Amino acid sequence: MKKHVYTLAFVLCTTLGMAQSSKRTLEEAAQFGKYQPVGLAISQEGRTFVTFPKWSRDYKNALIEIKSDGTQVPYPNQVWNQEDSLHPQDHFVSLQALYVDADNTLWALDPANPSFGKSIPEGIKLLKVNLKTNAVERVYRFEDLPREKTGLNDVNVDTKRQLAFLSDPGRAAVVVLDLKTGKSRTVLEKHASTTADPAYKLTIDGIEVKDQSGKPFSSNVNGIALAGEYFYFRPITQTKLYRIPTAALADASLPKAELESKVEAVGEAGISHGMFADKTGNVYMGDSEKKTLYRFNAQNRTFETLVQDERLLWPDSFAIGPDGYLYVTAAQYQRAPKFNQGQNRVDYPYRLYRVKL
Repeated sequence: MKKHVYTLAFVLCTTLGMAQSSKRTLEEAAQFGKYQPVGLAISQEGRTFVTFPKWSRDYKNALIEIKSDGTQVPYPNQVWNQEDSLHPQDHFVSLQALYVDADNTLWALDPANPSFGKSIPEGIKLLKVNLKTNAVERVYRFEDLPREKTGLNDVNVDTKRQLAFLSDPGRAAVVVLDLKTGKSRTVLEKHASTTADPAYKLTIDGIEVKDQSGKPFSSNVNGIALAGEYFYFRPITQTKLYRIPTAALADASLPKAELESKVEAVGEAGISHGMFADKTGNVYMGDSEKKTLYRFNAQNRTFETLVQDERLLWPDSFAIGPDGYLYVTAAQYQRAPKFNQGQNRVDYPYRLYRVKL
């Protein structure tokens, strides 16, 4: 098996953020050549995993582990990373989100929607991977969802309740998956908190993000973060950050109206994609328009600027390592040909960054 090696580089930069971020600098942690990184997860021991959705021709592996020496190898094995259109249920189709739970188990979400197209129903899956044995222990298929309409995007797992929470921007909803039974249910569908603001114009570097037909970029509920007793979520093209008590989200007997009444907006958060919660309940997120990383303090409901840097091109997924660093993938989504009249404006190589907390 051929291994692709990229040198880990740590580069200091000029910090452009507020006073509280003046002592923090953004460092480059890894490079990926022309392979676009999106999902990110770091285990309790510091093992680092990155996904590469099949969004362009520059594609090789859906999921890799970055070894301590910088080597990048297919994970959990080469078989799962092989392209096979005839057996999408047994191979990664367009893997996107990753999550390491409190039990140090890796979860990998495959929406199975290559090249931004419709999902391939048979390929939609959530993998549970044992990091001790590197074996796939279970695969959830979401057969009780209208899979041809879903667009699953992100996943967080509550080990105490044995539930997985997933964002579904395709239906503007949150999906709750019972990990014991494999059954799922849909909540907050087309609620104000899960639906994009149609009037919002995502603008980066002074340019509105539109596809080649002139359609503005828009995304319903996308980033999610399970922070203990609260579940945070938000659409991309809406500026508010929302949360709901985890207990309410987990209660299948709660009437729709009562559940929706428990949603609260906790602040204006700019334009963020993925999110991540630490053990104390803080929530980390980015802002593509301002090229900034923030930390939301749930105790006083304030947003602290961690770092602002021109290299933060579509900060997508986050993870905190045992080394005390916040890691983030820079997906450069807005620079793809799709949003630039067919021109590729990506600044290669794609990169993984980090900032000390």
